[in-house]
Amino acid sequence: NEVGGATSTGVGEEVIRNVGSFLVVELMRQGYSPEDACKEAVMRIVKKKPAIAKEIQVGFLAMNKKGEYGAYALQQGFSYAVCDSKQQDLLIKGKHYY
Repeated sequence: NEVGGATSTGVGEEVIRNVGSFLVVELMRQGYSPEDACKEAVMRIVKKKPAIAKEIQVGFLAMNKKGEYGAYALQQGFSYAVCDSKQQDLLIKGKHYY
């Protein structure tokens, strides 16, 4: 409850190698927005393995304790839904690197 939470989808081995979801939460702890924290985690994968990053999909999603949310993925076609007590059908096309 101090910062928020994060999750990921896609090639789990790359998420684990880069400690991706943990990184997202720690970046939010440092003041990053959820989207910017997710983007930094994606960029870590690109930096470490640029050749493989073009061939796989990894996406991160995060929400901070204020209820702000964001996501970022390697490839296009990444979307997610955000729901609350007022709206349950908000589908968002995620930002991506490639």
